[in-house]
This record gives sequence, structure tokens and C-alpha cells, in this order.
Amino acid sequence: MPINTVITGTGSYVPSIVKKNSDFLKNEFLNEDGSPFGYDNETIIEKFQAITGIQERRYAKVNMNSSDLGYYAAIEAIKDAGIDKEELDYIIVAHNFGDVSSDSNQTDVIPTLAARVKHRLEIKNPSCVAYDILFGCPGWIEGMIQAHAFIKAGMAKKVLVIGSETLSRVVDPSDRDSMIYADGAGATIVEAKEESYKRGFLSNATRSDTLDEAYFLHMKKSFNKNNQSDTKYMKMYGRKIYEYALNTVPVAMKAAFDKTAVNIDHLEKVFIHQANEKMDEAIIKRFFRLYKVPTPQRVMPMSIHLLGNSSVATVPTLYDLVLKGKIPNQKVSKDDIILFASVGAGMNVNAIVYKI
Repeated sequence: MPINTVITGTGSYVPSIVKKNSDFLKNEFLNEDGSPFGYDNETIIEKFQAITGIQERRYAKVNMNSSDLGYYAAIEAIKDAGIDKEELDYIIVAHNFGDVSSDSNQTDVIPTLAARVKHRLEIKNPSCVAYDILFGCPGWIEGMIQAHAFIKAGMAKKVLVIGSETLSRVVDPSDRDSMIYADGAGATIVEAKEESYKRGFLSNATRSDTLDEAYFLHMKKSFNKNNQSDTKYMKMYGRKIYEYALNTVPVAMKAAFDKTAVNIDHLEKVFIHQANEKMDEAIIKRFFRLYKVPTPQRVMPMSIHLLGNSSVATVPTLYDLVLKGKIPNQKVSKDDIILFASVGAGMNVNAIVYKI
């Protein structure tokens, strides 16, 4: 009997600290060369919200770290799936910066976040392999693709995949892009199911572009020239990323979708990385344009308005919130065809077509 790769449980952790746009009014935003902008913060924030859609974001409490957020999301997913945690074959944790304490932006990845989560879960089984994946914002989707590969190869039956990040701790307060980033975690349990009908994973696609694109996201010192510290912060070339995403993400989504026998009219939802509202909308329009069909109404659930961009956590968190009825006017049902997609540092792009 065929083996399906099925998501049997989801969970998320949305931090409790709310950081509104108005909380940035006193920041001293600067250009890359350290010069001031030619307009006040109210104008900067107004333009920022119009482009990104972000009204507020969530930050982790000072005593919590990325592995803590991942642990709480994992607990929810394990409970939702109703499995014995000792039966997990793999724990895959996607992140970018490891555990970063609230008073420092130093990366801490020894032990790995996956090992820390397994430790917190008190899993005794040594055959449960715990490892991290660094793949930029598409990390959780790539972790899901790897879990699917393990299941199809007969190497696993139950896999926990987590996306967790505390981006608020690696941003330059003098950089207006710092308003984009947030903290959070999402998790899924993926299982092998022997079934006579096809559901779960239908197809996937991944691409990495590194010739001219490798450093579109990078680490660099503060824009504030009075800051003599050697500390480096996450930086990005926003316009280049925007153009890259519009040119590559729809193509990758189509590459994944074309591997299925599904008609585009049957695609119910696209769960896309919550990077920038205008960019995501443009990607979706270009994707459907490739099939010469109009963009369906309510095809793209969004959480960026209130949660910001938490990198690897955005897609699994959004999916969990929709499944549990926490995103207004958005729901999925049995047999629905959905698509997960993301773009981020690398530059990397990936997509999964999935039947509920």
C-alpha cells in the first residue's frame, strides 16, 4: 500500500510582548552611510506600514530564547497529533541565529537547538535524531521536504519539524528595516501513513541562487557611526530581494505545482512566507498569471499585520492559526489542495503542494 507523508499535528508559540509601530517613534533611523533621513519618523513609519502591512509585531520575553519558543510550539504539535514523543525518529529545527540572549546578539548553537528541544522534551530514545537546518526564511519548508524524503526512503515514520527565531535580537535599531522583524515559533508533526488514496505531500521544488544573490541578506555593523562596537547586525538589500522574489518565487511555485495532476482551479490556499504584504501579493498575482487565471479571493491568508516577519516561523505559525480558526475568514477543509512557499537568505526559494 502506498505511503503518504501527512501532517498530523501543528503547534505555534506567539510571544506575548506586543511591539507597535508607534513604539519606534523615538528611534534614530539612519541611511547606510550614517546620514539622517530627510523626513520624520512618523512619515517613515507611515510609509513602512503602507508597504509591509505590518502594524505590530511580537517579541519574546527577556528570559526566553529561540529554543524555548520552539519547545512550546513542539509541545502543542505533539499534543495535537496525539503521538508518543518517544516514537519520534527525527527532530529538525530550522533557524538562522540559534539562541540569542536578550542582552547580546551573539549566536549560540552549541548544543544545537534541536538537541535543546529534545532535552526539554525529555525524550530518552537515542534513535531520535535531532539536528538543525540553516536555510534562511525557507528553513521550515526545507525541513519539511527533508522529513518527507526520510519517510519516502523508509528512514522515518514520525518527524517533528520546527521553525523558531528571535530576530528582534539581531537587528540594528538605527536601521528602519528593524521594524520588519519579529520573534515566534511554529511546529508540525509529519507521519508516514499507509493509505489506498493519495493525500499529504504531492510535490515540492527548491532552488538556490548564489552567484549575485548570496549577500542580499548579510551581517554588517550598525548604521550609527557613533557605535564603535564590532557587533554585526542583520542587513538586507530590500529592493534586490523584492525583485529576486518576484522573479523566482512564482516560478518555483509553478515548478512544484506542475509536478502534480491538479488543475490550478483546485488550489484553495497559498501559505507564503510573511515577509512583506505588497511583495507577497505581487508574488501571488504573478503565480496565477503564469496559468493565465485571475487571482482567487482569500487565497492568501496573512498574519504579518499583527505578528511581523519571524522568518522560519511565519509559515508553520500561519498554518497552525488557520487550522485552529484564529485567522478571520480563512479556513481549510479535508481534500483541499494548498501550497506552502518561501524565499530568503541564500538566496533560497522553495514550495510544497499538499492535499489535506
